[in-house]
Amino acid sequence: MVLLQNKNQDNRGANYTTKGGSKDSAPDELGESFWRLTRKEFRKNRPALYSLYILLAMAFIALTADLIAGNKPYYMVYDGKTYFPAFRQYAVYAGLLDWPEELRTRKNFKRYAYSNAVFPLVPFASDEIQLSERYQKPGIEHLFGTDRLGRDVLAGLIHGTRYSLTIGLVSVGISLVIGVGLGAMAGYLGGWMDLFLSRLFELWAAIPPFFLIITAAAFFPPSLFWIMIIIGLTGWVGIARLTRSQFLQVRAFDYISAARALGCSDLRIMVVHILPNVIAPVLIPAAFGVAGAILAESGLSFLGIGVPAEVITWGSLLAGARSNIAAWWLVVVPGLAIFITVTLYNLLGDGLRDALDPRQRGNG
Repeated sequence: MVLLQNKNQDNRGANYTTKGGSKDSAPDELGESFWRLTRKEFRKNRPALYSLYILLAMAFIALTADLIAGNKPYYMVYDGKTYFPAFRQYAVYAGLLDWPEELRTRKNFKRYAYSNAVFPLVPFASDEIQLSERYQKPGIEHLFGTDRLGRDVLAGLIHGTRYSLTIGLVSVGISLVIGVGLGAMAGYLGGWMDLFLSRLFELWAAIPPFFLIITAAAFFPPSLFWIMIIIGLTGWVGIARLTRSQFLQVRAFDYISAARALGCSDLRIMVVHILPNVIAPVLIPAAFGVAGAILAESGLSFLGIGVPAEVITWGSLLAGARSNIAAWWLVVVPGLAIFITVTLYNLLGDGLRDALDPRQRGNG
């Protein structure tokens, strides 16, 4: 009995197949989940892992940009009273509090006759105009120099992280919703629906994305909202095609036939039974899509048809170099930020692709 039990266990381990259907990469421990295996393989890819850490750090910078660069002090004593403007501004943004009457007169808190104050590491707001300091070269006061309006480039770079990452992530989120939805319908329903949607995918893919973005942006006023919508509506084709191919493969599995026999609706089968098993490969083009969205926004802002003029993004910082080609720091600083961020997302996408590929497991 013992020998028979051990033999059965050996056969069960040999017949283990991964989520991708491969028997070549059985896990060391029977019963180890797909996502645990993926996480283990992803950690072996050091460039992708470090890219993820850096991107998380950038997300933290984006969330706390007003505490890192701004003209509102952490702590200020004014007219015998103590205030914490840098922290209070978050409550003001959320609508929970308002500024005291005595602090509403000036936007720049440096102009208050305070007796004591502690300002952020970069004591400049991204929209703080100082015409007397136009085109200042990088130095002690302005580490990365100033632009044509005397705005601090480092402050703009820090606050631009918030807008660039937001545009990239929200745009890809829109693309995911559209691409996964249409791809799932085409792959699962098949027939005339698949034929119609496949032709739609081909037609949409035939239009150059950036040309389509520029054309659409010309019909709407400069707005952060519309830029995210437009970029999201132009980047879903690759996701839709990949989702369709995954649904075509999985819908033929036996457990899908069993779900139909039990009376499950098509919507439930698509959302509950198929989608969780095919979503992993879709994350790969999503990571690359964030990089593409950041590049698209930077190109639009450089051309002056992107976000409004008062919104500081990396692309708008780069556009400032057109009025003064001698201001090399306006090209180098935002250009490096765009290059590094796009590279990080590409490395992250490569890491996800390798971690989700069963053929790569055990080779690292």
